Formats: sequence, structure tokens, C-alpha cells
Amino acid sequence: MVQSIIDIGEDEDRILNIVKAKYGFKNKSQAVAMIAKIYEESFLEPELRPEYLEKLKKISKGKHIPFKDINDLRRQIEG
Repeated sequence: MVQSIIDIGEDEDRILNIVKAKYGFKNKSQAVAMIAKIYEESFLEPELRPEYLEKLKKISKGKHIPFKDINDLRRQIEG
């Protein structure tokens, strides 16, 4: 576990106290950890689900249609 000393404003301290009380945490460290987890899930790049990775592998192994430009692709698709 990492320990940090941080300086926060009164508003941020109130927010931590609200989160701590709302979720019944014993200390502000738990509130900070929860806020960090919510931030991670909401804003950082999510980890890909295993079933999606399998789907990507199947697509990459599939048959590809070579084409030079969009008109060439259109001709190949439309026959």
C-alpha cells in the first residue's frame, strides 16, 4: 500500500466526507480509492473483454477482399 500526503481544498474535503458517509467507509482513504476506481471505469481506456478479443481474432483470420480504392471495392461487392 502506498501512502501519500496531499493538500486539498475545503470543497474537496467536504466531497470526501460525503462519499465516506454515503458508502459507510471508515476513512477518507477508502473514499479516495472509490473515486479513483470510478474515474478509471468512466474515463480511462477500458480493458477488452475476452469474448471481444476472440471475435477480433476470428475477424483477422477471415478472408479479406483486396481493393485499391473505394470504387474498386464497390465493384467487387456489387459484382
